This record gives sequence, C-alpha cells and structure tokens, in this order.
Amino acid sequence: MTIWRPDPRICVKAIGLLWRGRRLLVAEVYDDSGRLKGVRPLGGSVEFGESWQAALKREFLEELDLHVQIDGPPFVLENIYRHEGQQGHEVIFVADVSTISGPALPDAPISFREYSGVVCTARWFDLHDLDRGGPALYPSGLNHHLSGR
Repeated sequence: MTIWRPDPRICVKAIGLLWRGRRLLVAEVYDDSGRLKGVRPLGGSVEFGESWQAALKREFLEELDLHVQIDGPPFVLENIYRHEGQQGHEVIFVADVSTISGPALPDAPISFREYSGVVCTARWFDLHDLDRGGPALYPSGLNHHLSGR
C-alpha cells in the first residue's frame, strides 16, 4: 500500500465526470489503514504551461487509454481538506466528458496505474448512493453541486 499525503502548496486539478446513465466513474480513495475512505472522479494535476482541458484529456489517456472530449463549460471548486492529519488545498476544474475512442469500459471494477506507478481501482457508482450510505464523494461539495442532475 502506498501512503499518500497532500501537497503543501495550492494545486490546480482537472477532473472529468464520465457518466453511464446515472452512474459516475470514480476512483477509490483509501486511508493509511487500507479502509475505503471515499471516491473521486478521474483526473489529476494541471502541469505548468498546460491548460485544464489538456490536463484532463491527458489524465484519461494515461490512466485508462481513453480519448475523451469535454462536453461543455467547467465549474470550479475550491477544496480545502484534511487527509491523515495534513491539510490540502486544491482549485479544481470539473467538467463532463465523453469517450471518443479507446477500450470499452466494463461494468466491473477497472484497475489502472497512476503516473507514479500506484495501482488504483475505478468503479461506476450511482450518484444517489454516494454520500448516502455509500462511499463519500470527493471533493467535498461535489455531490451537492451535482444533485440537480
């Protein structure tokens, strides 16, 4: 198991909302003891000199070998959080995406490798199950923003 800590600086991230009906594709997030803490849509850090759109497309290509298109304007969330006692701070561009090309995604759990080499698992969850008896949806406030769908 890999121990992860938030970056001590403000990070700019881009995450994509890939839907299958009412189900959202999300990656599992674990605490240090290996307990499922929550889930988060796929995406990652925007690199210096890279637009959020390019970062989002790059992340899906790196993680799932999928080419995605961005379907509409983003909304932006500021996420100030604590993980294992350390504070994190992110500004996150959130946008709907759809696949253009790549492998068909199964309904079963999907294993993928982060750029760092860490193996992760993504699953499809009904939005209404997240934060309501199911895993927490990160970043905080995302489910509230999406609840009108």
